[in-house]
Amino acid sequence: VADLGLDQLLVYPFDGSNGKLGTPRVVKTELGAGPRHLVFSGNGKFLYLINELASTITVYCYTLRDGAMAPVQTISTLPSGFAGSNTAAEVLLHPSGKFLYASNRGDDNSIGVFAIDSRKGTLTFIEDVPSTGKIPRNFAIDPSGAWLLAANQDSNTVVTFRINRESGHLTATGASVEVKSPAMVDFLGFEQRK
Repeated sequence: VADLGLDQLLVYPFDGSNGKLGTPRVVKTELGAGPRHLVFSGNGKFLYLINELASTITVYCYTLRDGAMAPVQTISTLPSGFAGSNTAAEVLLHPSGKFLYASNRGDDNSIGVFAIDSRKGTLTFIEDVPSTGKIPRNFAIDPSGAWLLAANQDSNTVVTFRINRESGHLTATGASVEVKSPAMVDFLGFEQRK
């Protein structure tokens, strides 16, 4: 659990036989960073935490046995030299496990694209793509890994991007639908056709 107010991650042991949570392990994050959302790597060895207030992603090594975590890297969600106002929102892993995407809200209004080192779990910045709207609070990647849909909350749009599955790059398609203050996008009951 990412707790933005406490600048902590809480790792609860779960007892599947009775559905109860145990006493959490507390992992302190950078003071004032504002941990918001997290996602695990496909192999479960790494955890990617987006920090809303600092506009960063922190990579942790994760131990399944006891829920222990150790920070490996912290990287900005913004392009080098950015000087405006920003908060980060969503972080998602591409189905291939090769790329990570993060949304920026504020003066940047973008989706940051990162390559993942499969051995170390570390990130390398690839590009910062305008969300073609205001305040991309959330986005979703379809299960095939071909499309990213971004919910621009303050411009009342959900826009579509094509994902290059080899490079991770995003290309705006120009397709957009109007939705009043979209806050979340998700794919439910989607069966990938071969």
